[in-house]
This record gives sequence, structure tokens and C-alpha cells, in this order.
Amino acid sequence: MQALQSLHTFALPHTCRDVVQIEDPQQLRAVDFSQPFCVLGAGSNTVFIDDFIGTVVRINNKGVDILEHDTFWDVEVAAGENWHTLVTGLLAKGISGLENLVLIPGTVGAAPVQNIGAYGVELAQFIEYVDGFNIDTQSFERLNRVQCQFGYRDSVFKHALKNQFVITRVGLRLNKCWQPTLNYGPLQTLDEKTVTALQVSDTVVAIRQSKLPDPEVLPNAGSFFKNPVISETHYQALLAKYATMPAYSAGIGQRKLAAGWLIEQAGLKGYSVSGVRVYEKQALVLVNEGHSSGCALCEVIQHVQQRVAHQFEIQLEHEVRLIGREGEVSVQEKSNG
Repeated sequence: MQALQSLHTFALPHTCRDVVQIEDPQQLRAVDFSQPFCVLGAGSNTVFIDDFIGTVVRINNKGVDILEHDTFWDVEVAAGENWHTLVTGLLAKGISGLENLVLIPGTVGAAPVQNIGAYGVELAQFIEYVDGFNIDTQSFERLNRVQCQFGYRDSVFKHALKNQFVITRVGLRLNKCWQPTLNYGPLQTLDEKTVTALQVSDTVVAIRQSKLPDPEVLPNAGSFFKNPVISETHYQALLAKYATMPAYSAGIGQRKLAAGWLIEQAGLKGYSVSGVRVYEKQALVLVNEGHSSGCALCEVIQHVQQRVAHQFEIQLEHEVRLIGREGEVSVQEKSNG
């Protein structure tokens, strides 16, 4: 058995049968995918809530290739590269566009799975293709942006290709004609006419560091819940009760709400069960105080969901992937089964 506590940032003390390190994508051909498995990058968006009976496949391949064109850069990145390091490295070379996504934890390969996003920007708008290993056909394939079926915190890798496609490389296209995205939160105070990409990056880093605990100091998995999308009718009904409720357009007839605000309004900051706590500085984050368990985490998740549903008639979904004894689960499945 292999210890998993150091392989995921929530750091619960669980184990797995085996850990396979992938330095070269060709090594994937030798993995026995007929047995339970879990593909893992930095473990920042995955929590092992039980001892896993299968194999953890860690993607550690490296490499960044940049090709300059007249009006854009093509950037091909190995899945095992650190996302934040990629963003800061590109900014240092004068390549802008990803600055709103700075300091998001995890690897490049994990980023397309949930279509990472922050402060008005989503990864999908930059992706040209995703390369990976198709477990069913035992072959390497390239999917273009349309084939990835990106949505809000969503992609084909969560649905039709879930547990069927191991991402090995990501191709990005970044335009030289840069326009800042400043329509979210504190970024609105920046001057669109004079701001630089580096200033946007520095501002985002300061915001995130003020709200999110360092997992090396206080184990956590970052933002734990998805920001819910509701109908305009539902939004207007809530707005009549909560005049200061933050909301953003999410397409025709829909609004996206801030899950952290909903949890805070439900009075849950600081709520804890056996060492798992709703973080006081940002209610969207759950932290592990140590000596905790997957059961305690699931209890906190379910309590948060129940309180928010009761007060706002909104069902929160956890964004973080939960791995149980045999594979991925949801708290509803765990509690009901």
C-alpha cells in the first residue's frame, strides 16, 4: 500500500494500492486500466476520502514549446507542468492573456478537465487542442476545442471521456493584441487604458493570497464548490430579499451567483466537524485542521449544501473531485449508498 497524504493538498491520511509515475506519455501503454485507477496531477482538486483500492497514475511529463507568429503565440505544454509556473513564465517573456488565471493550483493537464476560470476568464478561450491517451483504443489522439465540449467548470473529460482519456499535452493560442479583462471584483479598480498584464497578475495574486490559505500551511483544496447558475426569475426573487447579493450574467435568462457569499450568508464561516472547517476568510474554502477523515469532510459538504438549499433554494455542487474506495464519488452517492 502507498500513502496518499502527501499527494493531495487536502492531506487526508489515506492509502492506495500503487502509485505509477508517468514521465513519458508512452508509459501509459503499460498501465493496466482494467483495474480501478485515478489519474492525478498535483492533487490540488482531488481529495481521497477513503483508502483507494486501485492505482494512482501521476502525470509528471514536462516541457513548454513556444512558436511565435505575426499576431499570436502558439504554446504547447506538457500535462505535468505546474499551471502557475506556466502563467508567470509566459508573462516574464511578454506573453499575456492568462494573467487572470494566475496562482490557480494544479497542473496544466488537469486544467482543461474542469475548464479552470477566475475573474472573468476561462481557459477554454485559449485552448486550440488537447492531446491524450485514449484508454479504449490504446492510442494517442488530439481533440480540438469544439471536441472538448467546454462549459462552465465542465468539459467532455467529465462526461463521455471520463476515465477514458488521459491528457498528456495542451495547445494554447495567445493573441499579441492584448485586452485586459477587469470586470470582476477588485480588478474593476484598475485603469483599463494604462494597466499592464503584470499588474493584473500581481493584483490577482494579492487577492487570492488574502483569501486562500497556503495548503503547505493549512491543507485545503482551494475553492470547494461551484458558483451556481440560476434563472433570472429565481435571481430576482432572491434579490428582493438580499439587495447586496453579487451576481454575474451567465447567458440569456441566467445569472451566476457567488457560492462563497451564499455559504457566508447561511452563517457557516467557521463551521467545523472533527477537524474539517469552513474557512473564516473565504467560505468557499474547506480546510483540514489535521487528524480529520473523509467522513468528516463529507458531513461538512452535506451540511453546507443543506443549509444553502434551505435558505436560497439552490443546490451547491462540489467542484473538487472526491475519490472513495473504488473511484470517484459524490457526497450524495456516499451518504445515500
